Amino acid sequence: MTRVARTMTIAVVSLLAVAVAPATGQDGDDCGERASLRVAVLDESGTVALPGATVVLRWHEARRRPVREAADTQGRFFLCVPRDAREATLWAELGDGSSEQAVVAFEPGDVHEVELRVLVGTVRAGRIIGRVYDGVTGDAVATAAVSVRGRGRQAQSNRRGRFVLSAVPEGQHELEVGHIGYAPLGHAVTVTRGLTTEVEIGLVPTPVEMEPLVATVTRSRRLEIKGFYERKLWGELVSGGTFFTAADIERRQPLHISHMITELSGIRLGPSGKFQSTRLSAGFSGAGCNIKTFLDSVDVSDVPIDTIVRPIEIGGVEIYKGPASLPAEFGGSDTRCGAIVIWTK
Repeated sequence: MTRVARTMTIAVVSLLAVAVAPATGQDGDDCGERASLRVAVLDESGTVALPGATVVLRWHEARRRPVREAADTQGRFFLCVPRDAREATLWAELGDGSSEQAVVAFEPGDVHEVELRVLVGTVRAGRIIGRVYDGVTGDAVATAAVSVRGRGRQAQSNRRGRFVLSAVPEGQHELEVGHIGYAPLGHAVTVTRGLTTEVEIGLVPTPVEMEPLVATVTRSRRLEIKGFYERKLWGELVSGGTFFTAADIERRQPLHISHMITELSGIRLGPSGKFQSTRLSAGFSGAGCNIKTFLDSVDVSDVPIDTIVRPIEIGGVEIYKGPASLPAEFGGSDTRCGAIVIWTK
């Protein structure tokens, strides 16, 4: 199967400061006593609105799905912040690039304004995201200092041990991680232009004699833009789905992707080659309920998946066994038995 490659040179590389005072000329009562967020996506000069850019919010403490929405025709995005949300990381994406990320703290009744200015040009930097954890207990390590040697900016891990370093120049760098009570870590990491490098860092308490644990993987930019990794992060947090990456598929080496999917409990391949739920039935007949199947956002439920895509061509798979765990973008009356979402590389 051949997929047309897409080349895009637009990059979001600049994020202006977040204001927490009520915005002038705006109605601060739109969200009642809740905080509100107004985002404007503009060109480099700040005079031309850029509709269609994707605005992404990842909540820190509230157990909610990340928000991933396109700016409207005026290049604007508005959100009433959930009452239980106190902090979120915010950024924008357009094409193969993304903005620097900013942490926004919310207080009831506040109006937050964010202006994202987009620079048009070739992406010359990438991003490092990761998680810092205790290499002995596996618990998240908060307030760890993470930096790239030779660069002044420093990130700090949050309560879940997660951190972000944006706008890191492409090439090889030394990642430095430190926290009181743990042995300092220096680790070489390669940053690829326009891509996100994901790092898992296991720090070792100073009295314990063992090597720090580091695992590094470069994310697929295509899957990142499609929101695959955000849904994977949320799904793993609340057991809201099963996810396979290209590395998982390569490790298993299934002859057909259906073999790997049907190894999961509650899913089988019907006589017509369609995925069916064995937990839910279609009416009084007791027949298996067909699971909606998407390939690169296209509904291919009526086509046996093994005839149109090979395992080697797949970058990621999302499996949702019922409507309770199904993200809104894949929902609908015909997905009550779940959905299988496949992304090519």
